Amino acid sequence: MAFLLAFVITLALITFVSLRYKVSPFFALIGGAILFGLLSGMTLDTTLLGIVSGVGKVFSAFGIIILCGAVIAKLLQEQHQTEEIVSDIQQHIRNPPVIAGLSGYLLAVPITCCVTAYIMLNPILDHLERDRTKRNVLLYLAAVGSIVSYALIYPTPVVIPLFDAFGGDTTPLIFDALAIPLSLVVLGGVLLFFWLFQHRKDRDAGVNTPTEPELDYRVVPPPGLPGIHWRAWAPFIAIILTIPVSFFVLHLSNVSMINLIMLVGAVTALSLASPQVRGLGLSQCAKHAGMIIFDICGAGALGFVIVKSGFTEQVLGQLTLFIPIVLVPFVFAALVETAQGSRVVTAVITAEVLSGTAIVHAIHPVVIILLVSAGSCIVSYVTDPFFWLVQRTTGDDIGTVVRNYTLPIALSGCGILCVALALEYLVFR
Repeated sequence: MAFLLAFVITLALITFVSLRYKVSPFFALIGGAILFGLLSGMTLDTTLLGIVSGVGKVFSAFGIIILCGAVIAKLLQEQHQTEEIVSDIQQHIRNPPVIAGLSGYLLAVPITCCVTAYIMLNPILDHLERDRTKRNVLLYLAAVGSIVSYALIYPTPVVIPLFDAFGGDTTPLIFDALAIPLSLVVLGGVLLFFWLFQHRKDRDAGVNTPTEPELDYRVVPPPGLPGIHWRAWAPFIAIILTIPVSFFVLHLSNVSMINLIMLVGAVTALSLASPQVRGLGLSQCAKHAGMIIFDICGAGALGFVIVKSGFTEQVLGQLTLFIPIVLVPFVFAALVETAQGSRVVTAVITAEVLSGTAIVHAIHPVVIILLVSAGSCIVSYVTDPFFWLVQRTTGDDIGTVVRNYTLPIALSGCGILCVALALEYLVFR
């Protein structure tokens, strides 16, 4: 119980400090790691050594990946190629809500940051709808769509630590063969949720919803050749083409593969950019990537200290007395997500804590990953920085943001949880 009390106190203080004093997640998590280590009986020296080891472990795993994603994102933004991508999508899909959700979904994975994808899409979505209320719906869909793919598809900073900890003999290709269709179904459910809500709202207001939009607001890309903007898509195409080469030709491990494909994507983006844009993009993306990397490193430090304290052996075993073992990854991830709000941090800490436990051997690897992903989506509220970003960009009140952001993500998490349980009990047993 001492470990559990230390864990609860640590999460509570991380939440309080983050909300009350707006402390950087890195320092809040490092402080939480020191506090937890001391409360659990570790010496200060042992705690600090654990923090250093945890930071180093996470930096080595994510440094190249996140920097490359930031390079791709910044170069796309500087060259207005995000508008070109959305314009290309618009040639085949004319429905603005679908465009918004799908754009967020597609950009979040190669950019390795759902928040960055949302920020890039924010000014573009203004051109799809001039009505403020409808434009805000597009922003919500872009945010939720980016989170759906970010929480489920390999390789993202959420799924990578989970796959490394629990993947076992499963290859990323096999996992994504399940995760991509599942994420698209979840995204379709979110779009249906918004459509039903808008339909009910229009019905209550006595408005007849037109079957075709009265006005067609199109994203106008910068002048260039008609058709597909291949230069804008080139980094993503390079990443996709490098995946089978890594597996079937070079026979790389999962860790080597993910670093290689992101390097290829970043090099492709750099090689196609002008010298002026290339220099500006590199200088600006380093700052952005550094902030993301160090926040995740703080999570690695806390997770490493938690494991070294003996928390895993003492507490997780007791949890199985109150809840089924198959729900432990889900509940633990939901608690961590509620406390600090970052899906990546949740994944890193949960992977660190649960790896090596009996839970890993009791549940199928794919199911564990889905359970943690589901748990990371359940409570996206005041501790979630993305929540406040969406609130600021939409200008809506807290209740509206909860209804249009927190609730759809929570429903997505519940849907992923149901699929995970069905796979565990109906397929893998």
